[in-house]
Amino acid sequence: MKTSTEPDFFVQDYITITKDPRTELVVAIGGTERAAGILQRVGGFLNAPGNGRDYHRLPHGLPVEQQRLKATTASHALLAAGHSVYLDPALNTLTTPDSERETALRYLAQLSERASRAERATEIAEILTEIAGPAEGLLPLTREVVVRAWIACSRHLKTVVEDADPVSQLANTADTLSRAAHQILFARNHAARAPQKSAPATTPPSPAGQLAAPTNRLR
Repeated sequence: MKTSTEPDFFVQDYITITKDPRTELVVAIGGTERAAGILQRVGGFLNAPGNGRDYHRLPHGLPVEQQRLKATTASHALLAAGHSVYLDPALNTLTTPDSERETALRYLAQLSERASRAERATEIAEILTEIAGPAEGLLPLTREVVVRAWIACSRHLKTVVEDADPVSQLANTADTLSRAAHQILFARNHAARAPQKSAPATTPPSPAGQLAAPTNRLR
């Protein structure tokens, strides 16, 4: 007798549309034959042989915006037809820059809150790593944006600028951000090595230090 209340799901009936990081191709995996027809007719996906089961992909050489547009169009057509679809947010043309900005602002607010509530040196070290970590730290990523902006400004202006020009000073700003990240990482390492404070131990009073309760005797 089957007592489980869990429903039965057919995983292959779900369609996942995402971008393969190795090939840079937009692929759609899963779905029924009806879903395959929608992918081909509406999104321009091509049928491709896979390991055990065929999948669909967009043609080679499509510009990124064309990839996003076709993936978004196909996903909405599938949803309208009653299929279950997961669309990679990076391919969703309906994702607005404002929502990404709000996500970044929430992350910064949460980071600030964590810093204000940190009680251990290791917690502080983790926060400083998120700020200045060489791979995905906020400061190195900000420096990269500043450098790219400086290169773009210099290319579009097509003029030789003096050292005092605000555009040329962007290079100095990038160096300042690098030094700031280095100093923060130095503080991070110091915090990570700092001994942790332990809660003060409460020592029970020794029996010798306890005074016997006074007794009243009638004489």
